[in-house]
Amino acid sequence: MTLAAFLAVALLHLMAAISPGPAVLMAARTGVTEGLRTGAFLAAGIGIGGVIWAAAALFGLNLVFQAAPALLWALKLLGGAYLVWMAWGMWRDAATPLDLGQASRLPRSPASAFRLGLFTQLANPKPAVLFSAIFIGTVPQGTAPWVYAALLTVVFLNETVWNILVARIFSFERTRAGYISLKTVIDRSFGGLLAVLGIKIAAT
Repeated sequence: MTLAAFLAVALLHLMAAISPGPAVLMAARTGVTEGLRTGAFLAAGIGIGGVIWAAAALFGLNLVFQAAPALLWALKLLGGAYLVWMAWGMWRDAATPLDLGQASRLPRSPASAFRLGLFTQLANPKPAVLFSAIFIGTVPQGTAPWVYAALLTVVFLNETVWNILVARIFSFERTRAGYISLKTVIDRSFGGLLAVLGIKIAAT
């Protein structure tokens, strides 16, 4: 694999990681409601989820999907249902009052945040298809194992660093104060967007 191809893969994945989706949406909401520390653990879970999908693509998961399209359909349906379930929770609790003191005292645990990030990323099987499309043209057969490791490291860093940045932006006190004053509207907007994304994943 040439250096140019490696850099092309890194750039293409970074663009995919930056594009709005369930993971970015969850990073933003976690940053504004629970702060940067919790958002960082969530971002790490998102990063590991990205690595799992990338590794699956490298080892031929897309071929399995082509041979058994019902498997991809089932994964998309389950993932979409999981995201819609999370969206319903946001919508249902949107009117529950929350103050800045409570938000800072009661963040979820690091393990819980990590799991949320991981499950949010794994709920969307489309990255496996995207990675397969990228890798087919750039990663030749016989590529050295250390190159695979480097690619997976880049995937982890792209996903994790970007989502930490998103959480950081939304964790500023001014942003959080604005969230508190408009909590019902914002939570229902987040929930609605997440539901739309979940339905889109399940339906396409």
